[in-house]
Amino acid sequence: MLQRTLTIANILAAALLAAAAATPAAIAAVPAPSPEAANNVFAGDIGNALWTVVIFVLVLVVLGKFAWGPLLAGLQAREAYIREALETARRDRQEAESRLREYEEKLAASRTEATAIIDEGRRDAEAVKRKIEEHAKEESAKMIERARREIDAAATEATRQLYALSAHLATELAARIIGRELDAKDHERLIEESIAEISARTN
Repeated sequence: MLQRTLTIANILAAALLAAAAATPAAIAAVPAPSPEAANNVFAGDIGNALWTVVIFVLVLVVLGKFAWGPLLAGLQAREAYIREALETARRDRQEAESRLREYEEKLAASRTEATAIIDEGRRDAEAVKRKIEEHAKEESAKMIERARREIDAAATEATRQLYALSAHLATELAARIIGRELDAKDHERLIEESIAEISARTN
């Protein structure tokens, strides 16, 4: 379009130059005015003036149709394109800002949720720790109680065996001293008496 406009402008310039070149010849062909006509304001070559006006009007029409119109249309189209581009950029910016706010809100919600999950996990870990400690204490108490019962049973059994052995030795010693053998009933009675006496002394 610009190349076409330049071509038309060159043609019009050539036509104007040709008209300007023809004007001196036309002036030379016209007879010299009389002294009375020289003093007249409207004296002159009417044809030359008419051609000048016609060429000027043609130049205006051609420029208006082939130069100014396309240039104005191009400028308007460019203005519309720039306006549309600015509007698109504004919409894209608003959309980007909206998405950014949405992402920030989601990120904040995710952080809050992650913090809640961590806190819940910490509470669960503390609860499990307390349960394990309580269970360990209960098991330890049960083991200690069981060990105490076993120790008491072992001590009782050892004491009973010690008493029985002591009674047996005492009865053998007494039998030797007395010089006779005791029967089973006497033996049991002496053992029971010895056990009872030793228990009374230990208590």
